[in-house]
Amino acid sequence: QVQLVESGGGLVQPGGSLRLSCAASGFTFSAYTMKWYRQAPGKEREWVATVTSTGGSVIYADSVKGRFTISRDNRKNMVYLQMNGLKFEDTAVYYCNVDRGVRYWGQGTQVTVSS
Repeated sequence: QVQLVESGGGLVQPGGSLRLSCAASGFTFSAYTMKWYRQAPGKEREWVATVTSTGGSVIYADSVKGRFTISRDNRKNMVYLQMNGLKFEDTAVYYCNVDRGVRYWGQGTQVTVSS
């Protein structure tokens, strides 16, 4: 069955960096676009970034453009989110996602930006 397991979250000061990872299994990873979403306390889940199946195209939400980088390694079935210049408003649970007609989610990883 499809499994997505996020890791790499933590507590970081404003301006700091974190690298999130998502390990995927149970499907042909290299055939699917992958996405990162996040959900802050009291808010709806929002899309953050997308990487196409080959990694050849990426798009970002305006709120993270220029600070976050999404990438993937199809040999390892992994997708990553490098987050630089973190801000208080980046605090959220971050989820990776694949849409195979049904949308699959991992358990999420908490990112807290605090001084």
